[in-house]
Amino acid sequence: MDTTTATAAPAGPAPEATLVPAPPTTPEGRWIEHWDPEDATFWQSTGRRVARRNLGFSVLAEFLGFCVWALWSVVVPLLPAAGFSLTLNQQFWLIAVPSLVGATVRIPYTFAVPMFGGRNWTVISSLLLLLPASALAWVVTQPGTPFGVLLLCAALAGFGGGNFASSMTNISFFFPEAEKGKALGLNAAGGNLGTGMVQMVVPAVIAVGAGVHLERAGLVFIPLALLSAAAAWRWMDNLSGIRADYRSFALATRNPHTWVISFLYIGTFGSFIGYAGAFPTLLKTQFPTAPLGLAFLGALIGALTRPLGGMVADRLGGARVTLASFVVLTGGALAAIEGLQSRSFPLFFGAFMVLFVGAGMGNGATYRMIPAVFRAGVSAEALPAARKAAAGCIGIAGAVGAYGGFFIPRGFAMAKDTYGSLTPALHVFVGAYVLMVLTTYAVYQRRGAALAAETI
Repeated sequence: MDTTTATAAPAGPAPEATLVPAPPTTPEGRWIEHWDPEDATFWQSTGRRVARRNLGFSVLAEFLGFCVWALWSVVVPLLPAAGFSLTLNQQFWLIAVPSLVGATVRIPYTFAVPMFGGRNWTVISSLLLLLPASALAWVVTQPGTPFGVLLLCAALAGFGGGNFASSMTNISFFFPEAEKGKALGLNAAGGNLGTGMVQMVVPAVIAVGAGVHLERAGLVFIPLALLSAAAAWRWMDNLSGIRADYRSFALATRNPHTWVISFLYIGTFGSFIGYAGAFPTLLKTQFPTAPLGLAFLGALIGALTRPLGGMVADRLGGARVTLASFVVLTGGALAAIEGLQSRSFPLFFGAFMVLFVGAGMGNGATYRMIPAVFRAGVSAEALPAARKAAAGCIGIAGAVGAYGGFFIPRGFAMAKDTYGSLTPALHVFVGAYVLMVLTTYAVYQRRGAALAAETI
């Protein structure tokens, strides 16, 4: 059991909770009773080492969560060859429903950390990944499975999407304000990398030996989930005295900027997770002779450019970089339309790489906007309440933005069913990006706007 003797103090704003004075007794298990990362002596002597250890295993759990969340994006294009009779609409349902569930469970996962403890919930959330992994391993060997059962198995993968919220909440308590941005950026990027890595590695795993063994896509994550749970149990810590801060959510819901930023985050993170999920199926159905193994590059690029977007936003302002990312997304979507109409695989593939760059840069930049927006023009007396509202906004925007991972695949399916082409969906996405450009400019950049003079 790790304990420290520093006086408990707030660890700064977190998406969903605040640090309150620790109870006088220490519960059973690996609990740290007192934690004060803002105390420089404590941080140098003890805090940094413990925080970094917890960050490392948190990244592992979140990485695996994103891997499992994206598993069906890899498996779905290969189901017809395995004997499953699925329409394109059904395939996009199987891709979309994990994002729908993942977005929905992000708020409950957020509050689970104060309720159970960060280390304990990391163990639980890692073990929950056994459900989607096992279900996938079983169902892909049963070609006669009713579509409703397939859909339920795909929905279980949404548990992986919730890991982001609980991981970010937990890590936010461990680091001082001066290092929190970097720590959360590493945590988020580590998770996002899971989408690209699973699309790169799993196709090779299922193809080892004679034939294609789709069940391995699930089986490979069973020992990894157990390893993550065991590592969290052995080396992570709970912090005593944290509780769910529902007030931060209440404050955030009453601030219109929460909903503006959530809308923008649908366009950035929602585009990343939506295109990442749909891209392998798009390649398989639109360009059957194209190498499906290249699909992972999009998600990998999107994950790697997320921290870059945050760093550029630190210098130029989050609103400017967010606005620019929507311009890039607009150009990428228009190029993808041309690639489909001309049946040019190089143009289509290149257009999607541009889309992933725009989405990745926008992810980092939009998240960077949140504390700046809520801090702007606030007096010193009102700053604590503003920080609480910003914390709530981070949680809400993270959940709302993830719904983009549902809208984009379903948009492609509806366009194909209604018009016989995917291009109408891309036209709608272009319109949405243009609206987001105008919204970002009008609210945060337009001369005369309330926040135009601030560095947002």
